[in-house]
Amino acid sequence: MMQVLAEAGESGIGVKKLARHVFNASNSFFEPVSFDDVYKYVQAFIHRNSKGTEALLICTGQRGRYRLNPNSVQYKQLMLNFNDNDKEEVVEQSNDLSPSLF
Repeated sequence: MMQVLAEAGESGIGVKKLARHVFNASNSFFEPVSFDDVYKYVQAFIHRNSKGTEALLICTGQRGRYRLNPNSVQYKQLMLNFNDNDKEEVVEQSNDLSPSLF
């Protein structure tokens, strides 16, 4: 969910669209989840994390659209975590000249 909110940027994302992203990411063939349950979870998450000036989420001014709050301490930590994940590890290539099995 945080990655979707980060990708939404300044314009934010609607609650229903965010719930659809979470539903598609969490639903599987072996453990199906209903969209209504995911929607209620996303609504509760937004409600919990959008109160106060230091909240993780803020309303964009349009009804039902939220974005990450750049003034939040949690936001700054989140961006540090995303930046750490973006760094790709350099894989050293060995000089193995034996034929590959695949």
